[in-house]
Amino acid sequence: MTRRSGVVARALVALAALLGVTVTAALGFWQLGRAETKAQLWSQREARETLPPIGWPDMADVAARQDWDAVFDRTVRLTGVWVPEATVFLDNRPMNGRPGFFVLTPLRLDGSDAAVVVQRGWQPRRADDRTAVTDVPTAQGPVEIVGRLAPAPSKLYEFGPEAGGRIRQNIDLGAYATEWSLQLYPVSVQQSEPAAPADGLSRDWPRVGADVHKHYGYAFQWFGLCSLILVLYVWFQIIAPRRRG
Repeated sequence: MTRRSGVVARALVALAALLGVTVTAALGFWQLGRAETKAQLWSQREARETLPPIGWPDMADVAARQDWDAVFDRTVRLTGVWVPEATVFLDNRPMNGRPGFFVLTPLRLDGSDAAVVVQRGWQPRRADDRTAVTDVPTAQGPVEIVGRLAPAPSKLYEFGPEAGGRIRQNIDLGAYATEWSLQLYPVSVQQSEPAAPADGLSRDWPRVGADVHKHYGYAFQWFGLCSLILVLYVWFQIIAPRRRG
């Protein structure tokens, strides 16, 4: 190997090591940032769960101010009537590692157009027919539901435009409100207390921030890999050649 080619090879190795250290360190700090964000969300949820429940008048006041972020994670206690014909099943929504559907039904304030989408619970997917869903018993007349105020259900990637029908991949609350002529608030409620009549749905909703230690573990792995790259570079490119010399 000529002197020039040796210099080029060492430069390429140094560049590769620098790139590896930079990328792995950045990923480590990114995981630490994720952990901090989730820890803050966990603290926020714990603090807001201790506040008194809010009802329709409070939601109307928040809607007028457009300040929904201030009330997410608050407990809500709402009385209204279900709109059962508008029930939809969000596909590919696992719970405790099992595939299934989130069941969504609008709850409308009795005698008003104001309504909110309620994530009523989770229903498992049938092994024999992934497109089959079980009708959920829905009370007629006024009901009271208790739950947690949350953003609209997260959106999953889907090919093509959003499809209609009972089974959907995602839900756009604006289009959904127009579809059923409802005045929907741009939020949802994750129902927590069992319904009457019994509907057979699971409500073991995941708590954001409960897996914060997972991100610390990922950060440790990335920083460990970063350190390994640095140590190997120093040993093989600096220490070992000098010892041979």
